[in-house]
Amino acid sequence: MNKVRDVMKEYVEALKERKEEARTQSGQSKRQQKGGHSARERIEMLADEGSFMELGSLAHSSVSGMESRTPADGLIGGLITVDGREAVVQALDASVLSGTEGAVHLKKSEYFHQYARKRKLPLFNLCEGGGLRMPDGMGADGISDKLFPSCLLDHCRETPILTAILGESYGGPTWMAVTSDFVSQVRGAGMAVAGPRMLEMASGEKMTAEELGGPDMHADHTGQIDHIAANEQEAIQALKDFFSYLPSHAGVEPERLHSSTEEQDQRVLESLVPANGRRPYNMNAVLEVIFDDHSYMAFRPFYGKALLTGLARLNGRVVGVVASQPQHMAGSPGPKECDKAVDFICLCDAYHIPLIFLHDTPGFRISSNAEKDKMPGKIMNWNTALAKSTVPKYAVVLRKSIGAAYGNMCGPGMGGDVVVAWPSAEINFTGPEVGINVVYGRKLQDAENPDEARAELLEQWAFDSSPYQAAGNFLIEDVIEPKQTRAFLHRFLESAHAAGELRSERRLADWPMSF
Repeated sequence: MNKVRDVMKEYVEALKERKEEARTQSGQSKRQQKGGHSARERIEMLADEGSFMELGSLAHSSVSGMESRTPADGLIGGLITVDGREAVVQALDASVLSGTEGAVHLKKSEYFHQYARKRKLPLFNLCEGGGLRMPDGMGADGISDKLFPSCLLDHCRETPILTAILGESYGGPTWMAVTSDFVSQVRGAGMAVAGPRMLEMASGEKMTAEELGGPDMHADHTGQIDHIAANEQEAIQALKDFFSYLPSHAGVEPERLHSSTEEQDQRVLESLVPANGRRPYNMNAVLEVIFDDHSYMAFRPFYGKALLTGLARLNGRVVGVVASQPQHMAGSPGPKECDKAVDFICLCDAYHIPLIFLHDTPGFRISSNAEKDKMPGKIMNWNTALAKSTVPKYAVVLRKSIGAAYGNMCGPGMGGDVVVAWPSAEINFTGPEVGINVVYGRKLQDAENPDEARAELLEQWAFDSSPYQAAGNFLIEDVIEPKQTRAFLHRFLESAHAAGELRSERRLADWPMSF
């Protein structure tokens, strides 16, 4: 018996040596010289202390002669807990052949993704890597088994996927990011299909990684990231913060937390929103009053700035917020706002998060540039997502809601549980001045006294834009005082949960992430 035990001890010691050698080979000098963190250090920042159980540490490149140069084949991953919740993590190791993806690397990544989906666990991606490894992927046989796995393409938001872009990330890391529910990118990091060197070889264009795919480029142009971080710690913390609002999988609703903060005086809402409909104000100040103290977390705040989207809590329950931002373009949505709204509605509907719409918009942005950016199609995409969503939806018109935007913000007939307005609200197809100019513009030009003719027409066009006409015909459900907004929304939210746990039909779960 002792002899058997001694033999097993030798095997165990040999195993420990192999694993220790793999750990010490990866993630050292290169990362430290650049002032960044190794893949394992990044996992430590994300995971609860002592919770990481690594899988695949003994893996290496399948190319003969590369075994000792490719510890874990450039991908560190396994099981972790995040704030006590089980999850799967994979972190690309940029110290191993620049984090490029060989056959074994890709096999490991597919395993982590499939296991997360099979066992209904959230997946965290910590990315910095150069894409498909050359020459591993060269030739017909090289590329044929290294294309997109079905688990990446058909995830259908069954579990949350959260990604941090922590360095130059091309190819694979980019595919991970654009198919994620939430993406944080660090300043100085790049994210693109291919890196600057390949770009120059292919097209002759010369640019830095940040110019090609830095956070400012994605913030201004693509909307393919949701958060910009100053450093790696901030990016990883953003993943944890956003995860705190999501369920671990699509079979349950988000956890309700005990609200320990004192409710703010709701009467302040009357002074936060100016009575003059042309005066701008910051809608974020309104959100801070209506929702639980410091609970609002913005989703893609730098993209489509005339519309705010984000997650918040109302008496501890998670809600999604879609709100006009009069501080930017008077709250008038354009093509980017439409795209952002669709992405956010899909996210909330897939994870059983009720939606609250706060209107203060003069209508959709009208311009030749908007038409070139397919504005009509984007407006209808937004409407389609709204129509297909099955989570509870609540709409409040604060100051104005004009034209088609009234519908896109979940106005009457758009499937909302309730639509109400403040007494100061203005609801109409367009303002009387604009309507008269469109219909009677030539007549006014030819009039002997244009000012007098305009005044007569304005008197004729004095349609009642107040909410009382709509409330009188029960086209909206009520008119409420500003100070009643939080209590009103809370009561409806509680009524939606009266029959038990809230579940959507998840009809938007397979809507493309980056359509």
